[in-house]
Formats: sequence, structure tokens, C-alpha cells
Amino acid sequence: MSSKRGSRRGFLAGSAAAGAVGLGDWRFLNGLAPVSAAETRLPADVVTLRPEIEPVVRLIEETPRDQLLEVMANRIKGGLSYREVLAALLLAGVKNIEPRPSVGFKFHAVLVVNSAHLASISSPPDHRWLPIFWALDHYKSSAQRDVEERGDWTMSHVDETRIPRPHQAVAAFQQAMENWDESAADVAIASLARSHGAQAVYELLFRYGCRDFRSIGHKAIYVANSYRTLQCIGWQHAEPVLRSLVYALLMHEGDNPKDRDDVADRPFRRNVELLGKIPSDWQAGDPDEAATRDVVAAFRDAGSNEACDLVVRMLNNGAGAHTVWDAMFVVAGELLMRQPAIVALHAVTTTNATHFAFQQTGNDETRKLLMLQNAAFLSMFRDAMGGRGQIADRTIDTLLEGNRDPARDAGKELEAVFAHISGDPDRAAQHVVRYLRDGKSATELMNAARLLVFTKGNDAHDYKFSSAILEDYYHVSPTWRDIYLAANVYKLQSSTQPDNQLIERARAALA
Repeated sequence: MSSKRGSRRGFLAGSAAAGAVGLGDWRFLNGLAPVSAAETRLPADVVTLRPEIEPVVRLIEETPRDQLLEVMANRIKGGLSYREVLAALLLAGVKNIEPRPSVGFKFHAVLVVNSAHLASISSPPDHRWLPIFWALDHYKSSAQRDVEERGDWTMSHVDETRIPRPHQAVAAFQQAMENWDESAADVAIASLARSHGAQAVYELLFRYGCRDFRSIGHKAIYVANSYRTLQCIGWQHAEPVLRSLVYALLMHEGDNPKDRDDVADRPFRRNVELLGKIPSDWQAGDPDEAATRDVVAAFRDAGSNEACDLVVRMLNNGAGAHTVWDAMFVVAGELLMRQPAIVALHAVTTTNATHFAFQQTGNDETRKLLMLQNAAFLSMFRDAMGGRGQIADRTIDTLLEGNRDPARDAGKELEAVFAHISGDPDRAAQHVVRYLRDGKSATELMNAARLLVFTKGNDAHDYKFSSAILEDYYHVSPTWRDIYLAANVYKLQSSTQPDNQLIERARAALA
């Protein structure tokens, strides 16, 4: 599914001449000509995008990084819509960035698109372009990394001669995925994109997104984020996105996974067998605070098999699905408290993605599998943290016990939260609990957190993480949501950090 072209990104390195223009000064664009039909033609072996969006994708691809924000701002002022920019950004990523050797690293340029979109639509109107502009700039750096690491990989044209007929597409796709057959899966998903609707296709993908633990949750994240972005930009753009997604889902190391017993695959195989032990009324039941506490405590030591068995026992004891998800959200937050670093961060974002799939699927078996797989993954995330440095002796119990910091700064709790994140995150977490339990506005806190990501953030994880936790605040039961947010404050941006370099360019371009 790959193609190599040597000259497509000749402008990626940027132009020294642009530095003479000055920040925000894009008068050199006044004579910019419309993109001609000839300019949109691509080599025959490269994936074809829809004609209404391809010129915008080409514009993103070919504009030097140090001019892209100004060029896009000019086009937006000329009528280019938010949806068009979002679509072109996603399509540029899936076309030009390979989800290899891992579904992460440079591929975050694709994974972060939905997170930037969520940050945008959740923000006040005058902030909404900022995360999209950040994602545009991030795409350019990732595209350059793809050139350096993968020899300028580009998605190839689908093999039209092998595409299954519509009535055969589901069976062909399932067989290809079970066999980890990339070429067969590529043509099968193209057929599904053309002949089936979004819900039918993603019913299949939700299951495969949680199948294995490779790339620390990024497969599940890509399933959820691609589905959500397609809901905004339209199913007409689905085929290249789905081809990229399936290619990512089939990422593995070594020999074919179906022929070996790899640790990344074991939970799924076992959990398929566990489904029969879950009662038919497993989704009933009210949130149970005591049960949530017990599960959080048990997950601190439980292996993946023990964690899944515990979930099954909870459901058989009438705890209900919401209680299980409350526990898993809080467990993920506690992992982040104990080690505010990359592995625990992905425990949080993977739980967000898996829960989204759980909400969307109408298949009872898939819902149960998603819940069990997330339980197993949390245990595996905890184990993976052991090789990444010290794990602090922090638990949510300190947050549940209430504030231990006697110093109160009346009327300035919100400022205190973000001022202390860098130097004293334990104190910042206590300020979150106190602020929210005093009845202060969660929305105001979230808006402040997002704006700090826009102005201080430098990494895709800043967007992925913040969008996940601020969304999941409302998915957690009221009893636990303040604790969940406080636990995750350790990886939000601090007000004491310097502004990133991009914010001034964005402000100038959009002025």
C-alpha cells in the first residue's frame, strides 16, 4: 500500500527568505493564484482524494512550514470553511504519514486531529482556530519525520482489480483481519467504505481496535478518533482514512500474531471465553461508590487476568456497567498521579477511546469485550510503568480524605490550580478538589485548562490528554468526577510555563 516519491515535499524544510517577511506579515500572498487543475494531478500510483478537497490537501502539503499558518489564514478569510480545513488536515496525514514502525510517534499528526477538533468545539468562539492551527504546524513536522524515517512514504492507489463485491466485503474483511493479511484487508475495507455505512463499518473496527496491546493503546485511539472526525467532515472522505486505519490496526512485530502466543494478544483470546460468564442483565445497576473503591484498590496489584475476572464478578454481583467504568476511569487517573509520564497518560487516553467505542457500538458482545479489554490494558499499562522510572506512592485516597493544605487563598483557587502544577502538583490536585467541592464552575476551570494548552502546549499529547480528561469528566459519576479531574491535573499545562512559539504566529495570522 505504499509509494515513494522523492520530490513531493521539496518545500518541507522551509525557506530562509520567509524569515524576512516578519511575524504575521503575509502581504507576499496578495498575488496568490488559484490552484489550477493541472496542479492537482497526482501520479497514478498515489491514492486519489475527492476533487473538492484535494487542492486544499495539496496546499497543506506543498506550503513551507514557516508560511503555512499565514497561507491558511488567508484562505480562511477568503471563505475556506472549518470543515474543509479539518478534512484536508486529516487526509494529508493519512496520505503522507505511515503508521509504522509504531502507531504513534510521528503518526500523532493523524491521531491528534480529533483531539484538536474537540478542543476547538469546546472552546469559546474566539479561540476555536488555535488548536487547528497548532495541528497544521504539527503535521508539517511529522511529515518531515516521515521523509527521514520512511523514505517519503505515501499511500498508494487501491488495487481496483482485487476489491471484493459489496455482498462479500464483510466476510473478506473479517478473514483478512483474522489472518493479519494487509493486502487483503486493504481492498476489503475499500469495498466496505464504498458499500456500507459508517455504523456498519465501525461495528467491525471497534472490535479490532481493542484486539491487542501493541502501540500502548494507539490502535483503539485511532479507531475512536477517526470515527469522530469522519462524523464531522463526512463519510465521503472515509476510504483513505479507513485504509490508513486498517493498516495501523495490522501493525505487529515479528511473525504473524495468529501463529504465536504473544503477550499483547493473550487478554483478547481469554476474554472472548469469559463473555459467557457475564449475566444477560450486565448493564443494569446503579453506580456503587463502595464497589468502585474496592476495584480501584484491587487494580493496584491485579494482573490482567485477575482484573478481567474481577470485572466479571462485579457484574455478576449486580454492580452494573457504569460502576465498572467509574472504577476504570479512576484507576487510569490514579496511574497518572503515580507516574505523570507517557505510559500512564496513555492509560487515560486509551480508556477514553475504549469508552467511546463502548458508547457507540450496538453489539452486546463487543460492548463486553471493550470493557474487559480495557480492564486488562490498565493492568498492562501499570506493569509497563515499572520500566519507566519511579512510581510515586500516591493514591486517590489522599484526594478523598479532603484538603491537607491549610493555606486558603480566598477567591483565587482557580489561579492556584494552574500556578502549582509545575512545582507542586499535589497541591494543585488538592486545589482542584477544593475548588469544585466549593461549587465553583467546572466549565471555567476547563476553559482555563484548554487555553493554557493552546498557549503553552508543544506536544500532541497535550491535546490528546486534555481533550480526553475534560470530556470524561462528564462520563464519570458525580461522586467521582472531581477526584478524576484532580488526579489528572498532574499532566495539564501550568500557567508558569512560557508561551509556545506558535501562539504569536497564529494570533498574527488570524488578526
